[in-house]
Amino acid sequence: MKKVDAQKIVDILQKSYPDATCSLDFNTDFEMVVAVMLSAQCTDERVNKTTPKLFNRCKTIKDYADIDIEELEKIIHPCGFYKNKAKNIKLCANQILEKFDGKVPNNMDDLLTLAGVGRKSANVILLEVYGIANGIAVDTHAKRISNLMGLSKEKEPEKIEQDLLAIFPKNTLKYINHLFVWHGRNTCIARKPKCNECPVNKFCEFANTKSK
Repeated sequence: MKKVDAQKIVDILQKSYPDATCSLDFNTDFEMVVAVMLSAQCTDERVNKTTPKLFNRCKTIKDYADIDIEELEKIIHPCGFYKNKAKNIKLCANQILEKFDGKVPNNMDDLLTLAGVGRKSANVILLEVYGIANGIAVDTHAKRISNLMGLSKEKEPEKIEQDLLAIFPKNTLKYINHLFVWHGRNTCIARKPKCNECPVNKFCEFANTKSK
């Protein structure tokens, strides 16, 4: 795909989903980190129903480091995989306190050293906390849409990201994940994509193959 077409896809999706922004609720930098961790294998809606109690209980990063693990597990239980997530949240809080003076790192290399933070999460944190868009968070929606449209034939998120970075202009990177999430929830639905209603179907390999 040419970059001019990639730009057109972004332009069309922006008109279709003008409110496409991060769906996770947060007030502080570390709350963003926590919310992203909790969102793994969980809907943003469920995370947003769970975090108010957690954020009220833990006001600072030190509160997360000090909270009893069983209390933390109980609070985040609705988000699934709560034992592993609770362990990572506490460890991550301690790492930030000990290695980064209590501040969430503002670069990919340092973020990837934190417990529970992978490349996808780091891309989200950089964008939402610092406004840095050097990468693209490839979640389940971005993966599915990229494969269906023919933007990438890869299956691994990191490889898909590299394919997308080669296609989409730098100035669009901060919009792509949000647009793909909203497009995936509303139109390019996993079980039954609404190809006939899709505003970018003329750029999509799956839609064009389906129509023949």
